[in-house]
Amino acid sequence: MKQKINLLIAFSAVVLIALSAMQYYLVKTAYDYKVEQFHMEVKDKIAKMTNDFSDIDSTVFNKKDLLYKQLVQNYIQDKNFKVHFKKKFSENEYGDILTSQLRKKLEREFPDNKIDFAVVLNKFILYNKTQKADTIFAEKTFIKNKLYGNLASLKNAFLVRSYVGTTSGTSLKQDYKLLTEDSLYVSVIDWETIIFKRMGMILFLSLLSILTLITLFIIAIKALIKQKKMSDIKTDFINNISHELKTPLTTLGISTKILERKNFRDNEADFNSILNTISRQNNRLQNLIDQVMANSLGANEIELHKERIVTEDFLNTIIEDFKIIHPKVNIETHFYTDKTILVLDKFHLTTAILNVLENAVKYGCKTITIKTELNQNQLNISIKDDGIGISKNKHSLVFDKFYRVEQGNLHNAKGLGLGLYYVDQIIKAHQGSIAVVSDLGKGAVFNIMFKV
Repeated sequence: MKQKINLLIAFSAVVLIALSAMQYYLVKTAYDYKVEQFHMEVKDKIAKMTNDFSDIDSTVFNKKDLLYKQLVQNYIQDKNFKVHFKKKFSENEYGDILTSQLRKKLEREFPDNKIDFAVVLNKFILYNKTQKADTIFAEKTFIKNKLYGNLASLKNAFLVRSYVGTTSGTSLKQDYKLLTEDSLYVSVIDWETIIFKRMGMILFLSLLSILTLITLFIIAIKALIKQKKMSDIKTDFINNISHELKTPLTTLGISTKILERKNFRDNEADFNSILNTISRQNNRLQNLIDQVMANSLGANEIELHKERIVTEDFLNTIIEDFKIIHPKVNIETHFYTDKTILVLDKFHLTTAILNVLENAVKYGCKTITIKTELNQNQLNISIKDDGIGISKNKHSLVFDKFYRVEQGNLHNAKGLGLGLYYVDQIIKAHQGSIAVVSDLGKGAVFNIMFKV
């Protein structure tokens, strides 16, 4: 059974992981699609807005063309100018003007978004009259090759468009053609927030489905574990009650055979002794049956016959009766209350408190301390023992029906596992509460609370 549950848990965990991975893949795919869609929206809008940049300020862009022609002339006059080429175009006098013009345009077109941009020079190729190409500049896109713009890095930027321009001219009586390529990159500040807002419903449903799956998985596993525990407890109960019933039945069977012997029936003393044995074993069987029947009732089904009692006198009476049965157990009392009146069922509550005391003796205590205190209109009856104690992970189980605290892996203490369950049901029927504080080797404290 345990192996089957472990396999089922492992299989369920694998399925949950697989479903989570599939959900992640779907969300990631949707995210990538939304990012691409957002980029396309920005690209289309900027492309329409710039119209090859000429609608911003044609005179400024004419000056950019003049800059290119000046660079060509410098190069034709001095081939060594190629070394200083990057510095010359990146420090051009039109950079700030172009940046300001384009930024104002973007602010008007994108009032809800802050957009950084950069126009980066990629190629600067010169052709002479023989159509021989002289590549003055051709590199991969780097932010350091920026002509103008306020973008500091291309890390989170995306390409909007590349513009290839051709210019013809004459320098030092040499005809030439110039091929240039520059690219516009933009970066939308907080673009991730925009994407996540657009994906709000998808993310919510995905998260909800994952949480639902995890919750159902946990509930199912808890139900399986609880079912396994209940199965073990019921099996243990059946084994234990079979043992409890076997002893009196065996004794009754032997006594019956003895009574069949004629010579034994003629001896009055022996006959009466056997009859007493049969009577005791019959009473024991009846008590076992009554215990099972009585403890099958829940707190709402127990019929109480309440009466007014003085709590301290009531507890002293229970303690005196208990001492007669267990004279070797030391009982200490610390009553910090006086003449506390409660309305309760004396019979059921007496049985409940005796069950707690008997339980302490069953698990090896030598001293029991009973204390009463009043706290915010509640009476606390504390029963402390110095027995073997209960491990903390078992506290939630001690009041379960049929559960018995183990000593190691054995149930050495006899019983049906109904005592503390009965106590819990009786206390609840009186609208009270009971809790245990304990640890292995440190005894146990049962706190019973009643409203005064």
